[in-house]
Amino acid sequence: MSTLETPTQAGLSEHTTLRLGGPARRFAEASTSDELVEAVRAADAAGERLLLLGGGSNLVVADEGFDGGVLKIATKGRTLRQDGPVVHVTAEAGENWDEFVEWTVRNGLGGLECLSGIPGLVGATPIQNVGAYGFEIGDLLRSVRLLDRRTRDVRTLVKEQLRLGYRTSVLKGTDHGVVLSIDVDLHGDGLSSPIRYAELARKLGVDIGARVPAGTVREAVLELRRGKGMVLDPDDHDTWSAGSFFTNPILPEANVPAVLERIAGVVGADVQVPQYPADNGVKLSAAWLIERAGFGKGHPGAGGRVSLSTKHTLALTNRGSATTAELLALAREVRDGVEKRFGVELHPEPLLINCRL
Repeated sequence: MSTLETPTQAGLSEHTTLRLGGPARRFAEASTSDELVEAVRAADAAGERLLLLGGGSNLVVADEGFDGGVLKIATKGRTLRQDGPVVHVTAEAGENWDEFVEWTVRNGLGGLECLSGIPGLVGATPIQNVGAYGFEIGDLLRSVRLLDRRTRDVRTLVKEQLRLGYRTSVLKGTDHGVVLSIDVDLHGDGLSSPIRYAELARKLGVDIGARVPAGTVREAVLELRRGKGMVLDPDDHDTWSAGSFFTNPILPEANVPAVLERIAGVVGADVQVPQYPADNGVKLSAAWLIERAGFGKGHPGAGGRVSLSTKHTLALTNRGSATTAELLALAREVRDGVEKRFGVELHPEPLLINCRL
């Protein structure tokens, strides 16, 4: 495959977990890293707009679609190399993320278990520093191999060069780098990383800091995620989503007292506001704010074809026949409602293609 061809399917809705999105002008699939590099270089040389498509789990595509080429990343490959207690693992960008995590656990490796059940492909994980249950891919990432579209060179960036932060990296918000593969360092003893998240510790019946067989942690995480509609299921419309639609807001330290005072004025001074330390500030719970702003689980958008998940208020869902415009209208309602009530602005986590809030 060296060129982008006319799509055989009407739209991108079949390639996103929201099941939303209009047509692409051209569509192709890359099954090897060489094909991926060749196709991107060819599109760039031709001056063609190009959308790189992974698992479609973090995309909101406009109803009008995308007036350019769409290149689906379908590269495969996993390798591991033991180095004392550490095992260096490489995975190609097109590998299904959860299948990769399951493979590491099955091979007696620990470290990625808390990131079980997250939809999408391996290549997307470092871009937004994917995280769950107290861990981020950045905790274990060693390096990323990528195509630099500015220089047309394939290069390797070590973790420090990626400037990883909460749901972000130097790669997010730009199309300069195309991830080809990632390298992670995992535990060779089959035990998890120390448990950090209180909900998961309670589920496992262990203390914070305990190490547990990785397979046990994986099953507990999958069960927790299923209970929140966060494990893909074609028969469950609560999973027809892009996962958490909003990131947890991080307030600068100087703004925290005023915001907490405003929240207390709405919910009462005796109510404990969930808050967590974060780089350069304090992180609040977006789900908690959404619910206290009056948007409960299952809150419908106009027309009822979209709603908040009935299991988790952070997920905006397609109930089966929605449009992207309807989903974005609900997102604006929630974002504006939280800001009006608490003075806290929520920001979308998925990538918005040819549309905006």
